[in-house]
Amino acid sequence: MNLTQRYKSPTCLSGSILLSHPTLVDPNFFKSILFISAHSEEQGSLGVILNRPLGQSLGELDSSFLNKSFAEVPVFEGGPVETDKLIVAAWEWLESPSSFKLYFGIDLDKAESLKAENNDIEVACFLGHSGWSPGQLEDELKEDAWLVSSLNHELFSKMTEKKEIWKKTVGSINDELRLMADCPENPSDN
Repeated sequence: MNLTQRYKSPTCLSGSILLSHPTLVDPNFFKSILFISAHSEEQGSLGVILNRPLGQSLGELDSSFLNKSFAEVPVFEGGPVETDKLIVAAWEWLESPSSFKLYFGIDLDKAESLKAENNDIEVACFLGHSGWSPGQLEDELKEDAWLVSSLNHELFSKMTEKKEIWKKTVGSINDELRLMADCPENPSDN
C-alpha cells in the first residue's frame, strides 16, 4: 500500500495521530484515533484514544465533582491501561491548524488556572491510557496495524463522533482505505 507522505511514520511519534488500520480488529483499538503524547525508543509510547467518549461528564462519573468548575468536562476512554486512573489534558490551538500547546497529565487545579488565564483552553479527561513497551509500537507499524497522521484540529474538534470521524479520516487517505473503512463491521450485512 502506498500512502502519501503525510501518513509515513516519522522517527519520533510524540504529537502524532495514530489511526487504526481497517484490518485491526483488536477490540481495544478497533476504529480508533489516538493521540501519542510521548514516544521514545527507551521508554516506549503513551497516548490516549480520542474518539471514544464515555457519554458522561466528570460530574456524572464521580459525584465529588458535581459542584466543581469541571463538572461538565467530557470523559473519554483513554485506553486499556490503568483504566481506574484519570488523565486530564488541556490544550489551545495556535495559528496553524496543526499546531497546539498541550498540557497533558495535569491536575484539575492546573487546568482551572489555565482556563482562567485563557478561555480558549479546551479540557478533556481520559480514563486510562494506551501504552506500548519499547519497540512494540514500531513493530505494530511495520505490520500495518496503524496509519500515522499529523496533528489535526478537526480530529480534536470532533472527538465525540466516535467511529464516524475515524471512517472519514481513514477514508480520505486513498481509495483502497476508503473502501475498507466503508465495509460493514459484520460482512454478512453486505
